[in-house]
Amino acid sequence: MSNFSLTVNGQTQTVDVDPATPLLYVLRNDLGLEGPRFGCGLGQCGACTVIIKGEAVRSCLRPMSQAAGAEITTLEGLAQGGKLHPIQQAWIDEQVPACGYCQNGQMLTAKVLLDKNPNPTDAQIRQGMAGTLCRCMTYYGIHAAIKRAAKSVTKTADSEQSATTKEVTA
Repeated sequence: MSNFSLTVNGQTQTVDVDPATPLLYVLRNDLGLEGPRFGCGLGQCGACTVIIKGEAVRSCLRPMSQAAGAEITTLEGLAQGGKLHPIQQAWIDEQVPACGYCQNGQMLTAKVLLDKNPNPTDAQIRQGMAGTLCRCMTYYGIHAAIKRAAKSVTKTADSEQSATTKEVTA
């Protein structure tokens, strides 16, 4: 057993676990987070996805020895100040989830996609989301939610830029 420190959703946590313990187990079992889910255990389905350094990472494959000191965002960390992230709101507005099991991985992968490309084409969305599987086949709803979130993110960025321009010119 070893002590590891990591920052999860902005809060520093210390856990005493075997270095080979998957990050997913620590997040769920030790820290009580329910966003990341165990799906396949092989990193192929995406249900366990978290964000580390701006990348969608499969937490079922990441041992704690490689997660030490990392800043990790889970589904629980997307909302800020009691306000849902545009991706979360788009998922609700588009009524995406069927069973909901994969939605953690879908939303976090979509966030990384939109962070890198705020206005993706349909082909870029399909490519960016290709490694995140949905057993209920809600891909059309997921795609629509990503398009909706992209519009919201772009609108928010435009509003912030406009406000900054007004402050500078005033």
